[in-house]
Amino acid sequence: MVIALGFGVTYGLPMARGTFAAPWFVHLHGASALTWVLLYIAQSVLVSTGRTSIHRRLGLSALPVAAAIWASGIATAIWAARRDLPEMGTIATSSVAGTLTGLSLFLIIVLAALALRRRPDWHKRLVTLATIHLLWPAFFRLRHLFPMIPNPEITLALVAAYAPILIAVFRDYRRFGAIHPVWLFVAPALFIEQSLEVAFFDQGPHRSFGAALFKLLT
Repeated sequence: MVIALGFGVTYGLPMARGTFAAPWFVHLHGASALTWVLLYIAQSVLVSTGRTSIHRRLGLSALPVAAAIWASGIATAIWAARRDLPEMGTIATSSVAGTLTGLSLFLIIVLAALALRRRPDWHKRLVTLATIHLLWPAFFRLRHLFPMIPNPEITLALVAAYAPILIAVFRDYRRFGAIHPVWLFVAPALFIEQSLEVAFFDQGPHRSFGAALFKLLT
């Protein structure tokens, strides 16, 4: 639902109307991110129905899909920065830095989940956390549908996007009487990093890093 609403406004509807044109890697980014979400749903269903052998085989596709999301996402950020630079200035180049750090964190969490695939309690929670993190751009794009919401970079991109972590914490505590270390340590670290990025976006070192990164990659 969030994906359909968020990206429907900025991608789906403009594509349908023929008013949106972009290079192939932009479409690859959208397709690979959607593939990840569908893969997550499929893998959850396979585990819940006891078809773990299929789950393991299908899981081999996780790393290529995550790598495609990472690479195409960075390419898309550079393309968007080139497009928006005359109008937005350093905000456009700072967005490249935000995309690089955000997607790199996603990829690191995925790699950790794959490395710990023989520890199901860690594996499934890390994959869930990676998926939650991947979806924050969809939440942020809801600002186009609900312009009355104040400070969307906080209320949507932080509070709403990462609220599912609290649901996972509550589920863990209710079911097991304890909270897993992924939710106690990894998730808060991710949230703090994202909060700092919002707080210092397009300021000082962040602005300089974005400008240098944009120059390096172009």
